[in-house]
Amino acid sequence: MTTTAAKTEKANAETKSFASPDETRTFECGQVDLVDIAGTQIGRLTLQPGWRWSEHVKPIAGTDLCEAPHFQYHVQGTLRVQMADGTELDAHPGDVTALPHGHDAWVVGDEPVVVVDWWGASSYAKD
Repeated sequence: MTTTAAKTEKANAETKSFASPDETRTFECGQVDLVDIAGTQIGRLTLQPGWRWSEHVKPIAGTDLCEAPHFQYHVQGTLRVQMADGTELDAHPGDVTALPHGHDAWVVGDEPVVVVDWWGASSYAKD
């Protein structure tokens, strides 16, 4: 009888900083900074007052609604999200949101929105 030993890879400790991202994508009224870490991309979105996905990212995405699911930690500002079924929610600093595909979003008020996004950032505002 032959046995095969499972080969495991040791995880290495890593640190990255949004101060020097691996990639930055800019679009009207905002940008996404991406860091590559642990085999994935994490994004920081900075959205200026007046930003709205359906006005500023829809032309890049080419879809009626944002089709990227998101799992986000909200650092600054208020982001209003409207799902395809009309359901709305406001996300504030300290909130964590899980957003399925099929939504619009916009900045509420005159403070920039900053979110850290674990899902969806790698394809965000990508041509």
